[in-house]
Amino acid sequence: MTVKEVFDYLEREVAPVKLSDDFCAQFKMYDNSGIIINCGNEVSGALFTLDLTEKAVSKAAELGYNLIVTHHPAIYGGISKFDLTANPQARAIAECLKKGISVISMHLNFDAAPNGIDYYLMCGLGGKNGKCAANPQGGGYGRVYETEPLALSELANKVAERFGTQRALVYGDENKKISKIASFCGAGCDEYNISFAAKNGVDAFVSSDMKHHEILALTGMGIAVIVLTHYASENYGMHQIYLKIKDGLKTPSTYFTDKELL
Repeated sequence: MTVKEVFDYLEREVAPVKLSDDFCAQFKMYDNSGIIINCGNEVSGALFTLDLTEKAVSKAAELGYNLIVTHHPAIYGGISKFDLTANPQARAIAECLKKGISVISMHLNFDAAPNGIDYYLMCGLGGKNGKCAANPQGGGYGRVYETEPLALSELANKVAERFGTQRALVYGDENKKISKIASFCGAGCDEYNISFAAKNGVDAFVSSDMKHHEILALTGMGIAVIVLTHYASENYGMHQIYLKIKDGLKTPSTYFTDKELL
């Protein structure tokens, strides 16, 4: 397979980059999804992972793979210089170029896909058929849904086990019964989403990268809060996407998790 053929397969089986473009246009956001590096060679294997890091590049090289598929864009904004002495991201990109490793990044389109990363965060928390906070054409992001009633302490234990993390922060009465959750993968907390959660009568709010005043607002309304690491909130869903599409890839593939970031 060529890099373009892998990219076309991901757009067809998961979500097209157009979904990211539409999301950005609708909500005044920015993204850089697509083929980031194309070395022009036949794909020997694909490493799927959340971020382009030196660890990921080393793992791909160890396996003899010359393609990395990331969730977060390998290059997000404009690049004015490459300082390989101080910038790990620049080193990872430079290693890809030296080793002939191409990179595809699928960001907001994978977040908001009908069966995307935000959808799988809901599934991991025990929900289904969620009501979406944002509805870009052909997708959705941020979900409210009912779950099996659990005490907050029980839900926290379930989160730690399901998402493979011991770094979740939990705010609220540990005995509070949770039966309706709002969840947003990545940095999904803002005033609009807090209002959306409150209007829908949720018992708990789950996201990552949350600010103190946001946590204060939610707990002040009696809504419990679980703050995942950004990595944990998205790695589970990215892995589920990989499991769904890996058998259709006409090339060897592996999923890489950086457990230090969970």
